[in-house]
Amino acid sequence: MGQTCGMPSSETEPATPVGRVRPAVDALPAYKPGKAAEQAEREHNIAEAIKLASNENPYPPPAAVVDAVAAACRGGNIYCDHRATAVREALADRLRLAVEQVTVGAGSVALLYQLATAYIDPGDEAVTPWISFEAYPISVQTMGGTLVRVPLTTDHAFDLDAVAGAVTERTKLVLLATPNNPTGTAVSTTAVSRLLESVPGDVVVLVDEAYREFADPALGDPVTELLPRFDNVAVARTFSKAYGLASLRVGYVMAHPEVVSAIDKCLIPFNVNGLAQAAALAALSDGATGEAQANIDTIKAERGRLAAALTADGWVIPDAQANFVWMQLGDRTDEVCIALEQRGVVVRPFSGVGVRVTVGTPAQNDRFLSTLAEVARPG
Repeated sequence: MGQTCGMPSSETEPATPVGRVRPAVDALPAYKPGKAAEQAEREHNIAEAIKLASNENPYPPPAAVVDAVAAACRGGNIYCDHRATAVREALADRLRLAVEQVTVGAGSVALLYQLATAYIDPGDEAVTPWISFEAYPISVQTMGGTLVRVPLTTDHAFDLDAVAGAVTERTKLVLLATPNNPTGTAVSTTAVSRLLESVPGDVVVLVDEAYREFADPALGDPVTELLPRFDNVAVARTFSKAYGLASLRVGYVMAHPEVVSAIDKCLIPFNVNGLAQAAALAALSDGATGEAQANIDTIKAERGRLAAALTADGWVIPDAQANFVWMQLGDRTDEVCIALEQRGVVVRPFSGVGVRVTVGTPAQNDRFLSTLAEVARPG
């Protein structure tokens, strides 16, 4: 089922269930990706819609990445390296880690599912600030576990003292998205360090940094500041956002070798395909990093312009540390979302809470601002 601001299309239920689905799976919410621009065009009979719903990089991958992927296609008849060894080695070299401290998966979200598979038994718990990444409850509940949600503070930040207080003997994982999706706020490594000091060593704390490259470097680096001190911390990152490789699906986790080994045992064979491995290696090369950083800098500048314009119009915007901005709309969320879509601007609704707006190109951001001014005012 795709993401929609209105009602999803109905399907006829079979008279007799087909198979016997596990209760944990039967009760799962479906993951809802951002709606495609083409879908909005069909639904509203419009043209030239823009998609600001999935936090995609609005710019294509660096030229060196495109060339590497094209070359790798010639080997598409041969299985890729199951462990993506060359990518692990390149990441370990760049991050100054042992190779045994690095694992690679089909995006950081796939590694999240592997982590849950490795650690969550029926009846176990994972703790996370909430609202946060929608894959967290799905990954935990798939294994029969419970996601304990700790409310954000009034300024959309993490209450890490409350997170620590929610940890019990049933807790196996703590999941921290920083910058947080969808609010865009981030937490410092100093604050995470205090949390780790109060959490039992047999609870794995995942610092999920899918948007790290867009955040203020002053927040710190958990790889250099936390991994050497805490065996139970894991750090997830991805090539999807900063490097423009969302469609190719490649991410990575840095952790203690025992945690990496557990995650690797749940790796689907050849999960990171050969094109993704070639793309990741090229993205890490000197020929691509400069181009990628230029795109990141442009997105950050546009984020600042977008947030400043919204603030000047009277909207209250949380501190934006990712490649999107968050607008708390409450009961107006679906109404505003539909009005924007009808005018060809697709954003990501969180019904009853707010909308997340990806930072696009300057022209796309201008279109969003002018369209928003037509359909909604602060208040």
